[in-house]
Amino acid sequence: MQGLMMNRPLLISDILTYAAEAHPNGRIVSVRTEGDIHRTTYAQTAKRVAQLGHALQAKGIKLGDRVATLAWNGYRHFELYYAISGIGAVCHTINPRLSVEQLIYIVNHAEDKMIFVDTTFVPLLEAVKDHLPADLTYVVMTDRAHMPETTLPGVCAMKSCSRASQRALIGLSLTRIPPLAFAIHLARRAIQRARFIPTARLFCTR
Repeated sequence: MQGLMMNRPLLISDILTYAAEAHPNGRIVSVRTEGDIHRTTYAQTAKRVAQLGHALQAKGIKLGDRVATLAWNGYRHFELYYAISGIGAVCHTINPRLSVEQLIYIVNHAEDKMIFVDTTFVPLLEAVKDHLPADLTYVVMTDRAHMPETTLPGVCAMKSCSRASQRALIGLSLTRIPPLAFAIHLARRAIQRARFIPTARLFCTR
C-alpha cells in the first residue's frame, strides 16, 4: 500500500476533460463583442483549447511564461484559461478598470510575453503601447472579418493564430502539462510580482 490519496497528478486540463467526457453537450453561451450570441459545447471547447494550446507553443510560449488577457468573460476567455495553464504558462488576467499607470506597471513588471485583448479594449492598448514591452505580442480576440483597424504592432486575430497549429489533439500532450500544484506556484509568483504596486503613488490621496 502506497499510503497516498491518489497516484495520478492533478492536472488543470482534467477539469475540462471531465466536462467534455461527462457533459459533452453542456452549453457555453456568450454575448460576443461583435454583437451576436455565441453557443458552443464543452466537447467542442476542449478541441479548440487543445488547438489553441499548440498555437501558443508555436508562438514561442514556454513553461512559466506570462500570457496576459484584457477581456470580458466570454467563451474565448474561457478557452484561454485552459489553453494557457494547460501548457504550463501563467494566465495573467488584467482588470480593464485599472488606471493607465497601473496597467503599464503591471504588464511591464509581470514581463508578459503576449496579450490577448477584446475588441472593446483595443483603443486602451493603443494609447499605452509605447510604454509596454517592445517584444510584446498582441492578439485581438476576434476573427479576420471583425478585426478592427489598429496601430498595435504585429497584431493578429485570435482565430487566425489558433489556426496556425493544426494539431487539434485533445489532451495537449498531457505528459508535458505541469501538475496543478506547480501551476499554482507559478501563478502565485507572477501575481506577487504583478500586484504589489507602490500604493503611495497610486492610491494615496492628498
